[in-house]
Amino acid sequence: MAAQQDSKRKPMLGCVADDVTGATDLAINLVHGGMSVVQVMGVPAAEDLRRLDTDAIVVALKTRSIASSDAISQSVASLDALRAIGVERFFFKYCSTFDSTEKGNIGPVAEAMMEALDVAQTIFCPALPRNGRTVYAGHLFVKGRLLNESGMENHPLNPMTDPDLVRFLGKQAVGQTGLLSYEAFSDGSEGVRRRLRDLANAGVSLVVTDSCDDKHLETLARGVTDMKLVTGGSGLARYLPQAYRNGGLLDSPPEEPALPSVSGRSLIMSGSCSTATNQQVAWMKERCPAWKIDIPATIRDHRAVSEDILSWASIQDPSKPLLVYSTAPPAEVAEIQDKFGKETVTRAVEDLQAFVASRMVDELGVRRLVLAGGETAGAITNRLGIRSLRIGPEISAGVPWTVSMDEPVLALALKSGNFGEEDFFEAALRMLS
Repeated sequence: MAAQQDSKRKPMLGCVADDVTGATDLAINLVHGGMSVVQVMGVPAAEDLRRLDTDAIVVALKTRSIASSDAISQSVASLDALRAIGVERFFFKYCSTFDSTEKGNIGPVAEAMMEALDVAQTIFCPALPRNGRTVYAGHLFVKGRLLNESGMENHPLNPMTDPDLVRFLGKQAVGQTGLLSYEAFSDGSEGVRRRLRDLANAGVSLVVTDSCDDKHLETLARGVTDMKLVTGGSGLARYLPQAYRNGGLLDSPPEEPALPSVSGRSLIMSGSCSTATNQQVAWMKERCPAWKIDIPATIRDHRAVSEDILSWASIQDPSKPLLVYSTAPPAEVAEIQDKFGKETVTRAVEDLQAFVASRMVDELGVRRLVLAGGETAGAITNRLGIRSLRIGPEISAGVPWTVSMDEPVLALALKSGNFGEEDFFEAALRMLS
């Protein structure tokens, strides 16, 4: 990656993300705002963070669908490590489709972070207009359709059936929820601040924000620079760096990200079952060697399936990318989960993907990896022992190329399930060639 030309950068923004692909989505939006960004995997130690030469640190956890108590523990521990190195502003990142259940984990984690930081109010802004996620009258829309009619109602882990975020968040949280409606934006950032003060005086600590376009997000960013903690999707992050610069909180020069200079074989590993990823797998499997994971066989004999995949991969043309996928339509996924149990299926697939990917890196010279789905990306990066990533340029909205800061050096694209166009996999690898 490009070397720093000036004095060492000091992290001023610390972010905690509830999954790996969401972390890279957040990171690339901060990069677009002109920040240098490093992503670290798992709860970090403060002494490791002190070595980083960067404006922002994004901690990638895997807490979206685990027990709330564990999610809170990991998130607050990450927050404490960031505070220990002098970070002054914090961002809790979750999915732009607010993936969670009525018990959490968005509300419980946010309130635990508020308590740790001793703040009385924060915002909830999942909007990402570039990817069709908007919030109007407190309701979340995905490409013009209400959240519960967008396909997210069929999500295998967190089916989203209520688009009213004020109501939904209220079921998760202890504090009072309220709405910063789009009318407040007509008076600019001062109107946003004034409305937030009014809500605080009324006892509202958890504020869902309307955001219908990027102008709303830009105005909101300027209006919340004094907030020690903000929460949301990645859209708001695009405008925070400039808002922090304007407020005197960020004084380093903007940095231009560079593509990873990594040669070797390419592997696409896909576990997401989103509509977008199903389309991307269908596109790519016609253009490269592809292997669909047999989930029942994997549950019966993980090792045998792994060896079959590795034997197949070893005889393929090394100049062509390999596609290994468990991606399937919702009905097929539901049938398998009903038969074997959701947790059994999830664990078996993640373990297989992580094992196969690590073997391909060790034995077949794979050095460029495109990983689709937060659970898939988290399992594989953990198995590979990747502790930190430098964020590079964007492939598609919300998805950057990154390069590992550990050995062996790997180029990784970590894609959230719903992101990217139909030809995403091919387009990503084309950038490196």
